[in-house]
Amino acid sequence: MFALCVMMLVLVGIRGYVSVEPSVSFPPARPSLANLNALCNQGVGRPRYPAFLFPASGRGHQRRCGTAINRVEAWYGMCCAASKTQGQTLCCAKQAWEYALKVFCMEEFMVKDLPHECCEEERGEARWRCFEREAPNPYYQAIPGYTAPSVSVDLGFTWDANAC
Repeated sequence: MFALCVMMLVLVGIRGYVSVEPSVSFPPARPSLANLNALCNQGVGRPRYPAFLFPASGRGHQRRCGTAINRVEAWYGMCCAASKTQGQTLCCAKQAWEYALKVFCMEEFMVKDLPHECCEEERGEARWRCFEREAPNPYYQAIPGYTAPSVSVDLGFTWDANAC
C-alpha cells in the first residue's frame, strides 16, 4: 500500500489541459539504528523528484519538498559510501537529514506561502521531532521494481566528524 501511495500520480485538470504531478513522500524519516541499513542499502529504490515532474509555475511547496528529498538522498549516499563505522554513518546521516530540513525550512520562509508546520516549530529538537512524527516511510522501505533516476543536487554537504 505504501508503494502505491508514494508513486500515485494525481491527474489535475487546469484550464483545459491535464498535467501529471507527483505525490511527494515528505518528510524523510530521521535516521536511526532501526532504519540505517535500509537507508544505506535501498536508496536506489526510493523516489526522486526531477524538476520536470513539476509544472513550470505553481506547486512550489511540492517542488521544495521534492528538492529536499533529492538532496538528503544524495547526501545519504555520501554518508553510506565511505568506510565509516556504523556510528559514524549514523552521525553523518543525521547531519545530512537535519541540514536538508534546515535548508527546506529556510526556503519555505522565503516565499509568501504558509511554511510547512514543522518549520514553524522552534529550531532544534522540537522541529526535528515534528518532522520525525510526520515521516510517511520511517523505515526507508524501497518500492519494489522502482529504480530512482539520477538527480543532481544544488547544494553540497560536508560531514562534521567532530560533531559526533
